[in-house]
Amino acid sequence: MRKTLTGVALAAAATIALAQSADAKTLRWAFQGDAQGLDPYGLNETFTLGMLGNVYEGLIRRGPNLDIQPALAERWEILEPTRWRFHLRKGVKFHNGNTFDADDVVFSATRVRADGSDLKTRIRPEVKVVKVDSHTVDFITPGPNPILHSEWATWFIMDKEWTEKNKAVKPASVTAGTENYANFHSNGTGPFMIVERETDVKTVFKPFKGWWDKPQHNVTEAIMTPIGSDATRVAALLSGQVDMAYPVPVQDIKRVNANAGTSVLKGPELRTIYLGFDQGRDELLESNVKGKNPFRDKRVRAAFYHAVDIEAIKKKVMRNLSTPSAIMISPKLFSKSGDFKRHAYDPKKAKSLLSDAGYANGFEVGMDCPNNRYVNDEQICIAVSGMLAKIGVKVKLLAQPKALYFKKVLGPAYNTSFYLLGWTPGSFDSWNVLNNLINCQEKGGRGKFNLGNYCNKTVDGLTDSVLVETDAAKRDGMIADAFKSLHDEFGYIPLHQQGLAWGKSDKVTLAQRADNQFMMFYVNIK
Repeated sequence: MRKTLTGVALAAAATIALAQSADAKTLRWAFQGDAQGLDPYGLNETFTLGMLGNVYEGLIRRGPNLDIQPALAERWEILEPTRWRFHLRKGVKFHNGNTFDADDVVFSATRVRADGSDLKTRIRPEVKVVKVDSHTVDFITPGPNPILHSEWATWFIMDKEWTEKNKAVKPASVTAGTENYANFHSNGTGPFMIVERETDVKTVFKPFKGWWDKPQHNVTEAIMTPIGSDATRVAALLSGQVDMAYPVPVQDIKRVNANAGTSVLKGPELRTIYLGFDQGRDELLESNVKGKNPFRDKRVRAAFYHAVDIEAIKKKVMRNLSTPSAIMISPKLFSKSGDFKRHAYDPKKAKSLLSDAGYANGFEVGMDCPNNRYVNDEQICIAVSGMLAKIGVKVKLLAQPKALYFKKVLGPAYNTSFYLLGWTPGSFDSWNVLNNLINCQEKGGRGKFNLGNYCNKTVDGLTDSVLVETDAAKRDGMIADAFKSLHDEFGYIPLHQQGLAWGKSDKVTLAQRADNQFMMFYVNIK
């Protein structure tokens, strides 16, 4: 545990005394885990980025309905198909008083693509970032790119002067276990400042009085507490110890709604939960099969898919708070999603396929799963393990807190044979899924989160074409072709889009975003 009282907090102490006033509105909220550091490029994980999105800002931001809005860039224009110009907002200050300008944007564009950054895909390496003047920046692309800025709500702009002064130019990396000053201190331009942080204990926020925008909240202090135990987190909400807590376990939704003064906000989430296989190594790391990799055989991957009873997971594990998925993106984000159907649950066919592949007696394989990241993540993995046991596959399940899980599976070696993961495309577009999860692994480039190295060069080519295609119908056709190849090859096992369940005090109003990011900017307390 590391406790930090930020320098920004000390400098601003005189301006944050409002928390002691009679009209102080303290928001106490809880999540099932903590942010994995404060460096905004340290981990491409929704909760970490969402929490930091209250402190840092991008050139754009997403509204409650996920529409793109101006943020640090007040406007932008496409001067020619390969040149975008962003006009930066004037008069913006960082929390320490430094002035925001074009140098910070150019610096942040370099830093987010540097070794150690987990957000390199926010700006492709071949994109040139050019300062035109102190408040104008051009982005020059090698070809047309209709979604250039769509992921930039979570590409947060850092203060060049502050970062260099504190020797934090090289990004911290959660997966590599490296740290820097920015991992424990923050200096954004956003509506809230972090004034105190005890890792895995609490993070305290105060409003930034110098924020450029007009606050839509009445919060004078916010305290985030990670509570890993579902029972403890729900109990804290019911007793009034916290004003907002998420996720609420599906089995506790009725209880929270029945309690006087609390209720659950439910809604669809864009995240797809899925299973992946190691298809890259010649031999699995965690298996009793020696000398070959069973997952390189399409029949084995198909057997695993056919063994998964998705309706049982929906009804028994998720209590109907999930939508089974046939492809690796929410149907809300792709017009042709209705063209795809899940491969059928068929354990007899699964056993036959295993036998045909030479595994009539099954085999043993390790499985990695987080136990505090997604809704009922460990329970899903336990259920899948039981389903695979019925076709003769023995699963050695390793369920860990997300900090340990991500370090293991997202490290440079991708140390996993079989795993559960969830993905929300930051751009809300299929190219993000194709490039990050489905393309062949390239060091520092595409396929960064393709942990099992599914690889189909035709799909890679389609992905390149999708990026530059401006005709929507043609673009969707190419996306469909890419997803069909993955579907036919059983490259992954998509499971479902999990539902959102946020518990809150009836005294609190807030905006529930479908990307599961909690923005304190929209909170008001009676």
